[in-house]
This record gives sequence, C-alpha cells and structure tokens, in this order.
Amino acid sequence: MRLLPVTNCKPGMRLAKKIFSEEGLVLLSEGVELTNRLIQRLSEYGIQYVYIQDAKTEDIQVQSLISDETFHVALKGIRTTFNEMIAKPKQKKGETHPYIAGPFKEMMGLIIEDLSNHKDAMIMLMNMSIVDHYLYQHSLNVCVYTTLLGLSHGYSRDETMVLGLGALLHDVGKTQIDLDILKKPGKLTEDEYSKMQSHSFAGYQILKKEPNLPLLVAHSALQHHERLDGSGYPRGIKGNDIHEYAKWIGIVDSYDAMTTNRVYRRPLLPHEAVERLYAGSGTLYEQWMLQYFRDHVAIYPLGITVHLNTGEVGVVVKIHSGYPHRPVVRILYNEAGEELKVPYEIDLASQLTVMIVDVNNLNKSVTLVSGI
Repeated sequence: MRLLPVTNCKPGMRLAKKIFSEEGLVLLSEGVELTNRLIQRLSEYGIQYVYIQDAKTEDIQVQSLISDETFHVALKGIRTTFNEMIAKPKQKKGETHPYIAGPFKEMMGLIIEDLSNHKDAMIMLMNMSIVDHYLYQHSLNVCVYTTLLGLSHGYSRDETMVLGLGALLHDVGKTQIDLDILKKPGKLTEDEYSKMQSHSFAGYQILKKEPNLPLLVAHSALQHHERLDGSGYPRGIKGNDIHEYAKWIGIVDSYDAMTTNRVYRRPLLPHEAVERLYAGSGTLYEQWMLQYFRDHVAIYPLGITVHLNTGEVGVVVKIHSGYPHRPVVRILYNEAGEELKVPYEIDLASQLTVMIVDVNNLNKSVTLVSGI
C-alpha cells in the first residue's frame, strides 16, 4: 500500500484502509474504487491522506499501534464521557464525575496490554482515515503515543497507567469551553484565546475532585501547556517545577496537534512537526525528551512517496528503529522521471550521501536540523 495526499488521488485507485465515521461506522470499505465524487467527499470530510492499493508496494503493511477493538472501545468511551460533560459544563461546587475513573482505567488497561506486545514499535500517524470530532481523536492519539513512550522508556505498569490517564484526560477541560470557540475555523480573538487557555485549569478542577484518580493525573492536565522557559500557561512555571509526565504530554500534544486534520489548516507530516518541535529544544521542551521522542517517531511513514537528492523517486518500505530519518526506499522512478519496470531499493542508513529532499511533491526542502 501507499500513502497519498487526497489531492494526488485519481479515479480508479482503490483504498487499502477503511474510512470510519466518528461513531466508528465504516464510511468507505477497503478495496473501494475511488471516483471523482468520492475524492471530493474525502476532501469535504477533511481527510488529507489515504492509503491506496498498489501492485509495486503490496507487501507494505501498516499495522495499527492498538487493535481495532481497543480503538473503538476507547473512542466510544471518550465520546460518551466528554459529551456528557459538554452537555452540563457548569458544575456545582463540590460536584464530581464518578464515572471517569472506572471506565478510563479499564480503557487504559486495554491500551497498555496492546502496546506492551510491541513497546519498541515506532509511533505511526493514527486515524488519518477517520471523520471525527478533533477533541476525541486527539485525546486518544496523545494517550497512545505517550503510553508507548512511557513503556519504552521503562516506567513501571503503575507509572505508565498514571502517565496514560494524564495523557488521555489532558484536554478534558475543553468540555467546559463554549463549542463556538472550540470549533471556530478561524483565528481566535484575544478574549476567545484567553477562554481557550482556561481549559488547563478547568481540567485540573474536574480531575482533582475525582477520588479514584491519582492527583498526578489532574496535575498533568494542569501543566501540559507549561514550558521550560516559563512561557507556558496557566501558571508560567519553569524547568523542574513542571512534572516529567506533563513534559512528555506537552511534547506529544504539540506533535499530534500539528499532524492531525484541522478545519483551518492542513496537517503537517511527521518530519515537519518534529522540525517545529526542535525549534523549542532546551527552551520549550527538554532536549533529551525531544531526542527520545524523535527516535521513536516514524518521521517518514511507511508507504509515503519521497524524492531523493539523486533525482530518484520512491516509497518508504522499511523504517530503522532508532534511526528513523534514514529509511529504506523502494525506487519507482529513475532520475529521468521514468517509471521502472523492476523497482530496486536503497537503504539510506548505509548510503549516507543519498538524502530525502522532498515528500509527496511538496516542492520544498526537508533538510533536517538539530541532529534529527
């Protein structure tokens, strides 16, 4: 299979992965032949990238980080709980949400069990082919990515459970934000932005009242927008005053926000998002955490089309663990732009003079900095 921007899709191509609705229903099945109308509908849904079937890359299989069953259980649980909180955003003093701890701990147990089976896996873009409310999808994505990092980093199961719960519920305070602000397609006004920033403290207020959740889960929600140099919010705390879990969640939250479909901008590809994160190395984010995160992200996802400095064009077919920016590329077009009858592969980890200079015909340099 190959990963293509919807804008590059042509009638006659067939989907290699299903397209889901926010309720988890299949909108388009695997193997469906694309038409001009379907391609237009995908764009209208806000889906930017899809996997398509391709004879020359049919051996590429992109495995999900968690099972379909766990994914649907988790997404349904997040939607149900968050919708209840959106429906009654103004809580009375002392009121708690006793339904949070039980279901979300069960959810985390499923996620940890799935990820424990391949804790050394690379972080792959999740749910690009789902039409969903951003808040639900984002919460699950951040949880899965952060939990995988926690397991790989060596946290105990109990520590990973708390970290994962903090990640899963980091944006729960957004259920208290007016939907007109939360879903606004354009730039927020100063007053709207101030109200949006209040979600960190609102989340803390909700979670700290829940007796069956560790207080650290509430502090993770409170601190995930704090930054090393004190430029974050809501309290502007610095350095070691920010808990390590909140630092992990802050990095992953920023990454997923940049790589997820939004109504007001296209999603960035992983290499672009990592570049932007590295711009804040040592000032916004811990450098060692960024390095660890970078080494566990599939910077060039399996199946993506890349252009090399040699003029050749190919598809990423293998990612080296710990060295993700130097993948194995299957060359489909030679330097003259001619399609090859017999493709061949170049391992960038051994061919150090060969570099990726363009992705999906973006026509811009992707030269990596900061040791990425």
